[in-house]
Amino acid sequence: MNESEFLAVAVAVLDAIEVQVDRWYDEQDIDIEGERNGNVLTLSFEDRSQVVINTQAPMQEIWVAARSGGFHYRLQEDGSWIDSRSGKELADALSEIVSDQANTGLRVSLS
Repeated sequence: MNESEFLAVAVAVLDAIEVQVDRWYDEQDIDIEGERNGNVLTLSFEDRSQVVINTQAPMQEIWVAARSGGFHYRLQEDGSWIDSRSGKELADALSEIVSDQANTGLRVSLS
């Protein structure tokens, strides 16, 4: 996969997450602010903690930095994003991360 193909797929993931954050705010009154700066999406929570999700085109990974640590997700042939260390899938990991930082159960979908 070349860099532009990777970016198209990775940016679609950021778009999907950003739409969900807006929906959580509008429909469930959950105070998470999403701010996009290029290929970096920063989620800011009521307790002032943040989750930063960004694309790393040279590595062809999506990186997540959260209170719980830093994680690197690589796109698999089946379309899933898997953490290079834990083997955890991105949507599942983000669901846990945002639920913890928002103090409420949230489910992230990447599509």
